[in-house]
Amino acid sequence: MIYLQLFLSFLKIGLFGFGGGLAIFSLIQHEVEQYGWMTQEEFVDILAISQVTPGPIGINCATYVGYREKGFWGAAVATAGMVLPSLII
Repeated sequence: MIYLQLFLSFLKIGLFGFGGGLAIFSLIQHEVEQYGWMTQEEFVDILAISQVTPGPIGINCATYVGYREKGFWGAAVATAGMVLPSLII
């Protein structure tokens, strides 16, 4: 069930998030807090980690949230949900 929640949440963010990584952080924060995946302090740490690691910020954040929740497969599912809309378009 958590895999489906991760996938659908980040799929929605990937579909409706325009403006780059920093612009979609409010959408990601809303989803993360809605499902109780982490606290606001932990989310701020994700923001910092996502900015210093190479690659797109939104995808880095999705990967980290998924990994924190369900390990490798959670990271893969969250990342796939985030990237899928762009790949289709």
